[in-house]
Amino acid sequence: MRVFVLGGTGSVGTAIVRELIHRGHDVHGLARSDVSAQKLAGLGATALSGDIASPGQWIGTLPRIDAIVHAAGDFSPAMGEIDRRLLDVLLPALAAQPNKPRFIYTGGCWLFGATGDDVATEDTPFRPLAAFAWMVPNLQRVRDAPGIDGIVIHPAMVFEPTGGVFRRFACDARERTAVRVVESEAVRWPLVHSEDLATLYALALERAPSRSSYIGAAIEGLAVGRIARALAKRFHTPQQAPQIISTDDIAAELGEWARGRALDQRLSGAKARRELGWMPKHLDPEADIAAAPE
Repeated sequence: MRVFVLGGTGSVGTAIVRELIHRGHDVHGLARSDVSAQKLAGLGATALSGDIASPGQWIGTLPRIDAIVHAAGDFSPAMGEIDRRLLDVLLPALAAQPNKPRFIYTGGCWLFGATGDDVATEDTPFRPLAAFAWMVPNLQRVRDAPGIDGIVIHPAMVFEPTGGVFRRFACDARERTAVRVVESEAVRWPLVHSEDLATLYALALERAPSRSSYIGAAIEGLAVGRIARALAKRFHTPQQAPQIISTDDIAAELGEWARGRALDQRLSGAKARRELGWMPKHLDPEADIAAAPE
């Protein structure tokens, strides 16, 4: 398939582009800079110059495609409005394509709110973090749009041994006397490695029914204290016990979106395993951290 990827140079998008090319797909990606274009070319993808914030400037150059993966976004206060304007332009253009394209839209685990000991599934009602409430009508719009096959993936917290959602912990472990965690060591995060998540996107692209949705959680929920302590041990941080900071502190430092770091969640990826044959490989983050290079 010819697949157009939005956000193909981000940490998740890069893994998706790499996986799609490995599986033989013809991948095109949006690049808002020469550096991004060079990165896409280095992965084996074809770059289309443009920015998601100005879709009218590049939508006319969009080639014939069979599918699109939307993994783009930032954490600015304008992200909801940017996404809405993007869909205003993109959905009619996709509906006008010769073939009915597939559209994989990225939701997120923070749309389900705090679950506590309950395990959220695709049937669990949304209780979104306020900073991401805009995503609910947008993903419903994609799933219901005529002329496309809309599919939604809700990634868990995406990690790499010292990157992704672990990057901040790793920086603290290297540079501070203690690793900071929000609210409590006992807060649980559902997790998925970027490579496993990329495989899920590829499987959804190839196999998922129209209007379906999948939670990309390889690990239902792991206490953040275990992650922080594993990184403190790996990088010989002076204080092995985490430093607890408040939700207000993290929001003041990073933005309102960062309140999601305090959500105690458990999410199930069973549907993706059952229906798509998804088999995540990275199921022991602590072991991955212990083996990470310094």
